[in-house]
Amino acid sequence: MTHSADRIARYTAEGWWTGDTIDQLLRAQVAARPRATAIVDPPDKTIGPPKRLTWARLDAEVDRVAGVLHARGVGPGDVVAVQLPNSVELAVIFLATVRLGATVTPFPVQYRAYELGLLLPLSGATLLVTGPQSRAPEGTPTLSWPADLEGVTAAEAPSRTADPAERVTICWTSGTEATPKGVPRCHYDWLAVAAICAAAPGLTAGDVILNPFPMVNMAGIGGVLLPWLRTGATLVQHHPFHLPTYLAQIADEQVTYTLAPPALLTLLLLQGVTVPPSLTRIGSGSAPLPPSMVKGWQERHGIAVINFFGSNEGVTLLSDPERMPDPEVRARYFPRPTVPGVRVKLVSPDGVEVTEPGIPGELRLSGPTVFAGYLPGTAAVEPFDEEGYLRTGDLFEIAGDHGQYLRYVDRAKDIVIRGGMNIAPAELEALLAGHPSIAEVAVAGYPDEVLGEKVCAVVVPQGEISLESVVAFLRDKGIASYKLPERLEIVDALPRNPVGKILKRELKL
Repeated sequence: MTHSADRIARYTAEGWWTGDTIDQLLRAQVAARPRATAIVDPPDKTIGPPKRLTWARLDAEVDRVAGVLHARGVGPGDVVAVQLPNSVELAVIFLATVRLGATVTPFPVQYRAYELGLLLPLSGATLLVTGPQSRAPEGTPTLSWPADLEGVTAAEAPSRTADPAERVTICWTSGTEATPKGVPRCHYDWLAVAAICAAAPGLTAGDVILNPFPMVNMAGIGGVLLPWLRTGATLVQHHPFHLPTYLAQIADEQVTYTLAPPALLTLLLLQGVTVPPSLTRIGSGSAPLPPSMVKGWQERHGIAVINFFGSNEGVTLLSDPERMPDPEVRARYFPRPTVPGVRVKLVSPDGVEVTEPGIPGELRLSGPTVFAGYLPGTAAVEPFDEEGYLRTGDLFEIAGDHGQYLRYVDRAKDIVIRGGMNIAPAELEALLAGHPSIAEVAVAGYPDEVLGEKVCAVVVPQGEISLESVVAFLRDKGIASYKLPERLEIVDALPRNPVGKILKRELKL
């Protein structure tokens, strides 16, 4: 999917979209600060020794890897799948692929044969770049880092001028459907996201950003990777998540800004963890944050927690400390966008626009951050309404006591968010329906103080059933380990509404 000529003309006239591209951002930083530190590996890196690259060395590495990819036949319009942990290599592969005019489709390292076998054909990827332990289905063309890329050189890739409307990524979003939807994005809309996500925390070239979120979707790419390129800050990668290492990196690298899930911030506050003085802002979300947590971080540590609400499709709402200095207000509300080009409305279930406070309605959004449409063949429903607004599926209301704000009400979809990773219950339910000892099943999340949510399978049995057998059944299907249920509840019947829909809010978790 591509943006229409009318849309490009509109957002170009409003100053949102320019001729800039992601590769131009990189080259600008190289020219401005070639010897400054650009990117740093985690100390417990899993695919080779840790690296620390200047902007000049990063650019040279991007050139080298672009040549290797080009030698493997990668060119404009091709799709390169990437499955690597947060590392220097992940950033290099991303930037090298974009430099060639190809598209990156990134996958979490937790994905196994089941997910890759489903999504690789949908993406049209001609190559998978992965680590030493590839989980690719048999017959998939792969490049393994470090074996096939470390120290390997090839002829220089041809130079080219990128069109900012060309596709640069296909990310994947799990909704209520079992099959994820492909979300293509181009330079135009990604760089609009980057502008907002860099402005909210006030990022500059002097910042050091610690990234613990996988660079596979809006949080990792829009919230970290592109703001880093836009500002020329230093990016410190973190993976796998390990709290002592995370805290040590903040101190050792003099980190000024990081992202963290709300449950982790609450836990750290309760534990009274000492926070290095370099850290001044934290991004978190996406939903209402506990007001006591946001207030606690500000009052105890002088650290502003920025509330993010985003989606792969382009929703980008941020409650930043400059516009919303009161931490409790910032935790509960999001400012109603008032900048030119960004339009928001709430629509009730019967299709009427909501204009009064306190009445929930679906958030619908139109603006320069919104994508052009799902990858053909991956979504059955048109994501836009008749006026061109994105149907988000998330319920908000106009705040009665703060009319200029929106208040998040509920997640219209059933997504379970575990440690920053989205899990579609429908996918697990569809697989578990084939378990010989399960008559009916519902999958839902339940709170966890560190991960945010864990997965519970609620089943009506038709034979002997245990959590171990459920997990083993899903493992045999090749499902990623982070999606596996940690809890099993046995019930006589699932709660349903009059038309037979399972009422997950009534599950006793």
